[in-house]
Amino acid sequence: MSENLIIQGNNKQELYENLLPQIKSLVECETDEIANMANVSACLKDTFNFWWVGFYRVIGDELVLGPFQGPLACTRIRKGKGVCGTAWQEAKTQIVPDVDAFPGHIACSSLTRSEIVVPIIKNGEVVAVLDIDSEKPANFDEVDKENLEKMVALFV
Repeated sequence: MSENLIIQGNNKQELYENLLPQIKSLVECETDEIANMANVSACLKDTFNFWWVGFYRVIGDELVLGPFQGPLACTRIRKGKGVCGTAWQEAKTQIVPDVDAFPGHIACSSLTRSEIVVPIIKNGEVVAVLDIDSEKPANFDEVDKENLEKMVALFV
């Protein structure tokens, strides 16, 4: 894939359908996970203009901040803590329409209103999570979940 992203679509589903083959091409050509996480973060940020897009990698007993696009972020998150730690612990995607209503939400930015976190699972273990924050309430739904799960499966 070239370093140019082609963003086309009239709605969220069309944008994902256009983006997924480009992401697939991008990660198939690169073996370094950090490089892939960096480019995927940039592609998602450019396509959807989310507030924050990034990855946390499982290192020991914590999620450690990886490549991201957006303002400063929390560096380390314990298993079961916040939305990211919950996605890690449960090994399942978390959609949070109102972060203030999520018990134990970790507020890295007071501007975040909603969030989705998708675990990356290899050999039955969560190895990282994709975290996306929006400054808009209830910005994530099943369309995001389905397509982001397809996207992170490319890392396996």
